Amino acid sequence: MTGLPKYAGQQVRQRASSPKLQVLNTALMTALSGLTLVQARQDTDYWGRLVESAIGATLANGLRGKNAELYYWASRNREVDFVLRRARDLVAIEVKTGRRKASLPGIEAFSREFTVKRKLLVGKQGIPLEDFLRTPPENWLD
Repeated sequence: MTGLPKYAGQQVRQRASSPKLQVLNTALMTALSGLTLVQARQDTDYWGRLVESAIGATLANGLRGKNAELYYWASRNREVDFVLRRARDLVAIEVKTGRRKASLPGIEAFSREFTVKRKLLVGKQGIPLEDFLRTPPENWLD
């Protein structure tokens, strides 16, 4: 496990926030669940947490030793699952496995507060999960 810092734009504000816990191997989540793959997919809340954790693990592991950083962002009742940063470039990533969303209020709020190079939606309505997992994380910053 690791703790993802909250992106705040200012170092002082980042250090004052609680980290988001991120597993680096989703086997830690699934080993004791007792669920089959079919059962896990049918439990939409569990599946959503598992997919979000898989994306986070892929990003955290893939960015290790690279010139990029991984964060999350939250403000009031809005959040962005993951924020990639390299120098001044920011990429906001939202993971959605469920029903179709007409808007992404977290990414919209984040984009109003910070200059974002890219906004990515991972899931049924955006980048397919398999494609995202196969792409080196630093490529999303290019």
